[in-house]
Amino acid sequence: MREMFATSLKEALKAKDTRRLSTVRLIQAAVKDRDIANRGAGKDPVSDDDIMLILAKMIKQREESARIYEEAARLELAQQEREEIEVIRSFLPQQLSEDDVRKACMNVVEETGAQGLRDMGKCMNALKTKFAGQMDFSKASGVVKDLLHHE
Repeated sequence: MREMFATSLKEALKAKDTRRLSTVRLIQAAVKDRDIANRGAGKDPVSDDDIMLILAKMIKQREESARIYEEAARLELAQQEREEIEVIRSFLPQQLSEDDVRKACMNVVEETGAQGLRDMGKCMNALKTKFAGQMDFSKASGVVKDLLHHE
């Protein structure tokens, strides 16, 4: 994925696409920060799966910011956040539909043998491993909780 960011950065420079350029730089900075933190903890540099989780977190932060800007009638700033979200999303795999998220959650509950809410963490870890960057895990968490609640 790192090569993808570097290529995208070069293309944005050539195209003078300032939004894409600044957003890719933010992504690279976030990844580098995590690499440095991992090095300090004696861990390996971040993997592609970790990068996908970083990107998902960046999207979530921007969605929250855009919502706050809209409430404050700062529409130009909300638009900027949404443009950054689109750039970040372009690096993630295709997002699963709501139906597919529900099916994935049902499969994970079944595969892990989850017996109730105490197995929530086990289910969420399995989802994050299998579907990194492909779904909103806070929404998936609600689905899993619902499924386990009825167990």
